[in-house]
Amino acid sequence: MTRVMLVDDHAVVRMGFRMLLGAKGEVEVVAEAGSGEEALQAYAKHKPDVVVMDLSMPGMGGLEAVRRLLAQDPKARVLALSAHEDTAHPQRVLKAGALGYLAKRSAPEALLAAVAAVARGERYVDAQTAQVLALAQIEGETSPTEALSEREFSVFIQLARGASVAQIAENLKLSPSTVGTHLYHIKQKLGASNQSEITLVALRWGLIEA
Repeated sequence: MTRVMLVDDHAVVRMGFRMLLGAKGEVEVVAEAGSGEEALQAYAKHKPDVVVMDLSMPGMGGLEAVRRLLAQDPKARVLALSAHEDTAHPQRVLKAGALGYLAKRSAPEALLAAVAAVARGERYVDAQTAQVLALAQIEGETSPTEALSEREFSVFIQLARGASVAQIAENLKLSPSTVGTHLYHIKQKLGASNQSEITLVALRWGLIEA
């Protein structure tokens, strides 16, 4: 029996995943969380075999939660889920230490296969995402956000979603001056003069939903 924790800010989505995963009796959902912050606390309590983590959540967000979870327990096995169709999210979350990546558009049975693979300690990337990553590499099409550091990317995503410097500082547990420094570097690297232009970059490359 594989013990799973579901992390998604939508209760209806978690309920659907719980029903799907429990259908064959091989997976037990032992915990649920609606944010990255809740996930870190729940993981320490339940120690699941696999964490299924949505990347688009309020607060610190899924990518930051994956980083902190793996800093807390380097052996944690994480399957990242995302509705985005960009290359930056899978690249960054896999680089951060997630074992698997699954696009939410994938067929239901893909979730079962992905959880089983990650539980075994194997890499898993859904076929369509793998193709997008491979084609981007072949064609040399790179997002300007690839120039951003991991921390700058986390700040960038929050800025693109309209969060203020104070909100980002609270979400990522950073000082406002540190966030301000990241904001300056982000603008320099992306050639953006304000937050609206940062949002446009994110929208153009599919990093946030319109």
